[in-house]
Amino acid sequence: MVSTRARTVACLRADNCVPEVLDCLKQSGWTPEAVDILEPSSGPAGGSDCRVGLLCIPAADHRLIDQLEAATPRWRHLQVIAVVGPTAMANERIREFVAVHCADYQTLPLDRERLLFALGHAEGMAALAQQVRDLSLRARDSAEIIGHSPPMLALRHDMQRIAAVDAPVIVTGESGTGKELVARGVHELSARRAQPFVAVSCVALPPTLIHAELFGYERGAFTGAHRRKVGHLESANRGTIFLDEIGDLDPELQALLLRFLEENTIRRVGGIDEIPLDVRVIAATHVDLEAAVRSGRFREDLYYRLNVLRVHMPPLRERREDIELLANTFLERFRGEHHGPLRGFCRKAIDAMEAYGWPGNVRELMNRVRRAIVMAEGQEITVADLHLGTEATEQAVRDLETARKDAERAAIAEALQRAQGQAQRAAQLLGVSRATLYRLIAQHRIPHVEAPLSHS
Repeated sequence: MVSTRARTVACLRADNCVPEVLDCLKQSGWTPEAVDILEPSSGPAGGSDCRVGLLCIPAADHRLIDQLEAATPRWRHLQVIAVVGPTAMANERIREFVAVHCADYQTLPLDRERLLFALGHAEGMAALAQQVRDLSLRARDSAEIIGHSPPMLALRHDMQRIAAVDAPVIVTGESGTGKELVARGVHELSARRAQPFVAVSCVALPPTLIHAELFGYERGAFTGAHRRKVGHLESANRGTIFLDEIGDLDPELQALLLRFLEENTIRRVGGIDEIPLDVRVIAATHVDLEAAVRSGRFREDLYYRLNVLRVHMPPLRERREDIELLANTFLERFRGEHHGPLRGFCRKAIDAMEAYGWPGNVRELMNRVRRAIVMAEGQEITVADLHLGTEATEQAVRDLETARKDAERAAIAEALQRAQGQAQRAAQLLGVSRATLYRLIAQHRIPHVEAPLSHS
């Protein structure tokens, strides 16, 4: 079905557009919109209703291709049709560019019917891509930060304040708490909301691949690099990059990231050009970065560059008031996976969820609810469906035991510090025998070197 809305095509590099092509567009109901795609200060190409782009490359021009590749983030939202001169298409570089960045192409002399067919097809594919993006946005919104507990109200307040400025951010929190949702929320609240949000896991790939993925690479930079690739940092230009598990980043990449934060430029792998970027960095970690700095596993200068603003995502056990709301949200999201009518959770199931320690946090809650929806045999989800029968009690016992051991270890470490490492004095402070203290030191694996007695 042909769209009844205004059919606008963004003419990228309008000064190169073949007159015959412009005449064809105007005579066929398309409105050409001239776009200076190479102007770095301008925004995305075309207006909000523009889905299709046209790019004329009448002759081989390596400088133009370099400029167009650098500008691809401005027109990645368009379905671009290339109209290429016969001599230009014989150029390997231009063929590669068209194959990677264009939805379709045709060579001159112009075939009007084929061009109009290609434009119509591109418009249809763009509309389909927009539907997919809309569904993705709705799915993302359904996974927004949920909860009205005091820790979550404080978190939202912090996010509002952080979004108003443009400095680097560290998001801390245990695994499964939803640190990426915080980063995405800060981006959506900021002035960069219309620009890309790019999420990268620093532990998902080995260091060599992360280097290429983050910074991109030039053609021929290494075996298998058959074409230039724009990295994640470059893809996030004018927007936000989220670096998850930054504490596990390889030391060499820590140095490169520090250089980017200091100079706001990158160099692709195998390249010599410095590429200026405007990217906000939000990093996340579940490890203690201060301890990592002290142990030499994380660069101190990079830590201070990143730790300008800080926000903490609380674990689920510290926001138990939100558990029922979260569980019902996941129930609605996955209800369709149940084989029959499902009313909700029984009261005992809610009580069990609120009593459980949730070591896997919100991610574990979501997975347990989803599994319970599939496995439930009645019209209500029970404690057994959630596999929380004795597990909640066992977890509570484990939590209490862990807390006792942590307190005991902290007390011993504090006593040793006050006694300047002298076990006899530390034992007196703790009210235990020296033998008992040595046993506890070994049990808790507390590093200890006996200090010589002072004769002062």
